[in-house]
Amino acid sequence: MTRRPGLSCGRTRSRGGRTKSAAAEVDLLATVASTGVPVPAKAELSAQHRRLLAVAGKSRPVVEIASDLGLPVGVVRVLLGDLLEHGLVTVRPPRDKATTPTESLLREVINGLRAL
Repeated sequence: MTRRPGLSCGRTRSRGGRTKSAAAEVDLLATVASTGVPVPAKAELSAQHRRLLAVAGKSRPVVEIASDLGLPVGVVRVLLGDLLEHGLVTVRPPRDKATTPTESLLREVINGLRAL
């Protein structure tokens, strides 16, 4: 069994060396998707990176990916940072609450559909 910090090599930031990691800013509900770009030869991807890429093939939220992989969100964020730097994934922020429909609007739509 591998200790969780071992999966990210004890890192709390991606390998890019930036002081503020892009992955650390990733919201739990942000949507991650694979770009389909081939993995660069210089990219040193672990088995966990490759598993994350496979799961991210379908556009999914960060928390779902972490759950499916059985990894803590912090580890997934570090791995995402590495993949972002190689352009292998895209991350879209969660929808703004102002743009999501209200419960009352959804009820009206359901009632209208039932009336058909």
